[in-house]
Amino acid sequence: MIEIDIEQENKAIAKEYKELLRISYQTLTEDDKKLIRKAFDVAVDAHKEQRRKSGEAYIFHPIAVAKIVASEIGLGATSIASALLHDVVEDTDITVADIERMFNPKIAQIVDGLTKIAQVKTDQEISMQAENFRKMLLTLNDDVRVILIKIADRLHNMQTMESMADYKQAKIASETLYIYAPLAHRLGLYNIKSQLEDLGLKYTEPSVYNDIVSKMKETKEEQDAYIKSISDVLKASLDAEGIEYTIKGRPKSIYSIRRKMLAQGVTFDEVYDKFALRIIYRSNQHDEKFIAWKIYSIVTDHYRPSPSRLRDWISSPKSTGYEALHITVMGPKGRWVEVQVRSERMDEVAEKGYAAHYKYKQGGATEEHGLETWLNLLKEALENTSGNAVDFVEDFKLNLYAKEIYVFTPKGEIKSLPKGATSLDFAFSIHSEIGVKTRGTRVNGKLVPLNHVLNSGDQVEVITSPNQKPNPHWLDYVTTARAKNKIKNVLNESTKKIAEDGKELLTRKLRHLKITLSENVVNELVNYFKLKTSLDLFYRVGVGTIDNQQLKDYAALKSNTFMNFFKSKIKRSPSVPQEQIQKEEISRNYDLLVFGKNDDKLDYKLSNCCNPIPGDDVFGFITINEGIKVHKKDCPNAIRLQSNYAYRIMPAKWIDSSQEEFKATLKITGMDTLGLTNELTKVISNNMHVNIQSISLSGNAGIFNGQVTVVVQNNTILKKLIDNIKKIDGIDKVTRINNN
Repeated sequence: MIEIDIEQENKAIAKEYKELLRISYQTLTEDDKKLIRKAFDVAVDAHKEQRRKSGEAYIFHPIAVAKIVASEIGLGATSIASALLHDVVEDTDITVADIERMFNPKIAQIVDGLTKIAQVKTDQEISMQAENFRKMLLTLNDDVRVILIKIADRLHNMQTMESMADYKQAKIASETLYIYAPLAHRLGLYNIKSQLEDLGLKYTEPSVYNDIVSKMKETKEEQDAYIKSISDVLKASLDAEGIEYTIKGRPKSIYSIRRKMLAQGVTFDEVYDKFALRIIYRSNQHDEKFIAWKIYSIVTDHYRPSPSRLRDWISSPKSTGYEALHITVMGPKGRWVEVQVRSERMDEVAEKGYAAHYKYKQGGATEEHGLETWLNLLKEALENTSGNAVDFVEDFKLNLYAKEIYVFTPKGEIKSLPKGATSLDFAFSIHSEIGVKTRGTRVNGKLVPLNHVLNSGDQVEVITSPNQKPNPHWLDYVTTARAKNKIKNVLNESTKKIAEDGKELLTRKLRHLKITLSENVVNELVNYFKLKTSLDLFYRVGVGTIDNQQLKDYAALKSNTFMNFFKSKIKRSPSVPQEQIQKEEISRNYDLLVFGKNDDKLDYKLSNCCNPIPGDDVFGFITINEGIKVHKKDCPNAIRLQSNYAYRIMPAKWIDSSQEEFKATLKITGMDTLGLTNELTKVISNNMHVNIQSISLSGNAGIFNGQVTVVVQNNTILKKLIDNIKKIDGIDKVTRINNN
């Protein structure tokens, strides 16, 4: 048992507290210091009986978190006090109400937010679950400082994991790389992001981490000498121009070197830019850009630049607010070197992120930086989120850590989008209402498909129409969460509106057949047409896929004792329980299980733990040895699987194979008359539930030939479409070609 010297420990605690005040980024008033002292005293008393896994007094942890908040993130007294108190409600008898009474509502609100997102702990293990992550992001609606303090908490946990079991270290580190490092990146905390990534690698791939660290130590002396040789050359010219500056040589992060080794398929020795030179200059905000390009000129006077690797984030800052010039030049001995040029203000923004933005907000140049825009978009995404949390986290991650591209509006305004964004994403980034009315897009003056992937520098024009509405295929055309959420919302609203009209229409049609629409009749119709819900029934009546003849057939069967027909259809015997009948009918209706957004048909097994049957809400889980196992969404194991193995979860659903959408190609011939092409496309577009996949039209010596591929839900819709095309003046023949 380790013997603890309480007196020495108390001295160490007092020393840490003084250090906390000394390193604060913000200027602390006397009232600020009193607030922090009070929070410190409350925390010390609350945690006095607690110790960490390492054996040290627990209070060292909140002090360390507060130090990160104060110096590395750069927040003020309220956040420092909240960081000191961040575990007291979760771990002691103190309540949020006590915090509000002792301090103020704001500190109580922040501590409450931190407590709500605190993870369930087992032997000090912190387990991030997708649903908890979503709750954490929802606290942005209250105060972004909650997440900033949570990131500081995670950084200190990562710095002090040595005494944990290996499997716990790997779990927490994976979680950190998966969520916290991208969050730190998006909030502009690049220094913390690098620390989280390096520590994440240390515990997920210790041998790789140690190998890179060892090689970096071996080459450190040589690297230092190389950096000095470049610095000495640049210093002489910078001094001659009277520029106030400092030059720092810094190695690239271990994680970024590892990432380059994997991406480029090279060894450590073959990674050419393992270090960078940073020139930080003093300037007022008015002259920052001028001096940056002056330094660029000096650097490139001495060393040849790579034009393709120039990054100008001063003219177009990243949406996180990051500003700098990055120049890659050919240094001595034929080695590429990255030179980063930043003003002191830009350097603070890069290191402190959100806090530095707040400090400089009155400065004009960064007043409309992208962080607030991003936070607002994030809140919008959170408010409109439906579906399971794992899907949400995957979508969020995709947009969170994406590289950015910069595109222009027709008026020359610049917009930032994630790399891989499409022209339809751009439309939704302008405004949701523009997105939903988008009829077409032009990129650099040329008409392009809605799923056209944009590149930096593209100029994009959106063509709108008041009659345009999103269709389900649009979900495949976009990558941003904002666009996806809006499209889903509009599609749901559209479906409900058509269903409302369909219900009224069905009521009138049944009245002609001497049938009154009731709950029993609706249930009978849902079963008769092999549908899932009454909404499906009303929607299909609304769009015309259930026609008068089909309703007459139903009425005839009903008059001939519908239930007898129904029973004989499913071969019910007197001894078969009613539940069994329902399961058999569902199985018969929903006979096909499909996976993923493309509704792929894959081999699978039904899991024994929840025994899903056709029609149940389900998901697929990719096992190690047994392929895809299908579980019910309310399976007892569902939360555990989705929390710990999100990357192995596959969306799945039962469908009625008879209602599957299918592709049909039509060959059209006729006389090549004026306006025929316009009339043809108009007729196809006006048919509800018909999507054109491709169209090829040509004319030769007065003869018109066309080939159109459409996607439809069933043969009834296709027949109606063919009939309507045949009615066009000049059309001679419409035939369906077999698709191979």
